[in-house]
Amino acid sequence: MNRPALRPKTRRPTSPPAWPARRRSLLSRARRSAARVAAWASDPQLSFVLAVGFTIAHVVLWTAILTQLKAAQDVHFDVSEAYAWGQKFLLGYGKHPPLSGWIAGVWFSFFPAADWAAYALAMTTVGIGMLATWGIALHVVDRRRAFFVLVMVALYPIFNFKGFKYNADLVQLISLPLLVLAYLHAFEKRTIRSGVLLGLAGALALMSKYWVVTMIGAIGLAALMHPKRMQFLRSPAPWLAIVTMVAAMIPHVQWVRSVDYAPFLYAGHYAISSYWESLQLVWGYVGHNVALLLLPLAIAAAVLGWAPRWWTTALRAPGAFFARSWSLRGNPAVDRDQALNIWLIQAIVAIGPPFGALAFSIYIKTDWGIPLFFLLPLAVIAIPALRVPRVALPRIAGVWLVLSLLTLAFAPQICVLSLPRDDKGNFTHVSYSQLAGQLTEIWHTRAYSRWSAVAGFIDTADQMTFYSPDHPLPLTLYDEGGSGLLTLAEAQRDGFIGICEAGTWNIDRCDAWMKEHAAGAERMVLSTRRYFNGQAGVSTRFDVYLVPPKK
Repeated sequence: MNRPALRPKTRRPTSPPAWPARRRSLLSRARRSAARVAAWASDPQLSFVLAVGFTIAHVVLWTAILTQLKAAQDVHFDVSEAYAWGQKFLLGYGKHPPLSGWIAGVWFSFFPAADWAAYALAMTTVGIGMLATWGIALHVVDRRRAFFVLVMVALYPIFNFKGFKYNADLVQLISLPLLVLAYLHAFEKRTIRSGVLLGLAGALALMSKYWVVTMIGAIGLAALMHPKRMQFLRSPAPWLAIVTMVAAMIPHVQWVRSVDYAPFLYAGHYAISSYWESLQLVWGYVGHNVALLLLPLAIAAAVLGWAPRWWTTALRAPGAFFARSWSLRGNPAVDRDQALNIWLIQAIVAIGPPFGALAFSIYIKTDWGIPLFFLLPLAVIAIPALRVPRVALPRIAGVWLVLSLLTLAFAPQICVLSLPRDDKGNFTHVSYSQLAGQLTEIWHTRAYSRWSAVAGFIDTADQMTFYSPDHPLPLTLYDEGGSGLLTLAEAQRDGFIGICEAGTWNIDRCDAWMKEHAAGAERMVLSTRRYFNGQAGVSTRFDVYLVPPKK
């Protein structure tokens, strides 16, 4: 029997593993995206689109992050205070000029009084400051470096983590960049129009907080110290700026006089007991702000010094690792005249306040440094000897994206781990929002009308204004100047709810005020307790005084 001939075995062609091919595809896409970012950043038309798109992405991402990071607590009372101010558009609010209240009033006329909207307002504020800083950079460096500065600013904690609290300090991240931008424009153009714009920018800055005189003074000193000062001083720009700023401030100055200089009396409450206390405050101010600046500067240094197998160079020769980013050749990417302006302004506002606080025993808070160091990334990138290659732009943008996405992913865990706790392990955030809901319902039951006034200290009364659906106007206890939103006579005529939080340092003063001004009120005791992620917070007791409307 004949057997069929056996066919020789043939090997089937083996396809390459799918993962290496997919990896090559991803790397190829990443390189194309990186090249696109670098090209757009240098393009005269597309650079604006890239800067705006990056800023919007930053605002949206960090609004989502902050909403989760702060989910276990109510908004800071600075935020609710600004919301309360925004209920009436006045020329001032007792302790501060009106700009922060005006902005809050406009914002919350479109958005609800909700936590996420408050964090969106804070991030929109820093976003506008970022774009203004990018505009400043365009006067000093080329578009490539300007985008690098924009990303550095986004990595600066003041523009993300520390920017959660909308208040007058944060508003200066809009007004001060616009002021510097107007100054650089006036210094370059030296026209009537540029002088008027500079004066309006100065008035806008003063309407945010009087602390901006530090920046106004720094700009004036920089103009006087600049080698080309006579070209600027002989033009109409600086003199028209002064006249315009003074004229624009007349209505506010009249308001200050009408309230017996209440904002300055408020500032006088910060007193120094000894030179040692002044030294401690200055040391804390300097250390706090230097620590915040280390992150963007360290990331920028790592990105600029990066190379294949960079870690071996960094370990073996750290000096060589950082030296690769420097060159003594000419650099047309930097306008040295405008760069000198930036260096002078940043140096003056960095050195002046702490030395002035020591010399004159002035109380200086760490938060006062929030608006004063936004120029530092530009001051570094504007050094002509520093080289910023195209590839550095997508790298630093990638670092920003990775850090932001990681923070977003771990925000719920960070929120739980960062909760302040008492000796029993209960977290200590007070639920003012819960109290506001309870009191609104009680008032409607008793008075059959809208709750229009609340009396208490700022950290309690303003929270009621924010969280109650009726948004009652606050009457702050023992506030001689007052916000101007509500008088005691108006509160007694329309009725009000007085609130004293038990266990606080000022409870005795609160009780004394209520005995004097809420005599005959219906008294009750309420308590709130916040629950978050299956955990219980502390129970907080409030002494409540209901004063009915006069018939």
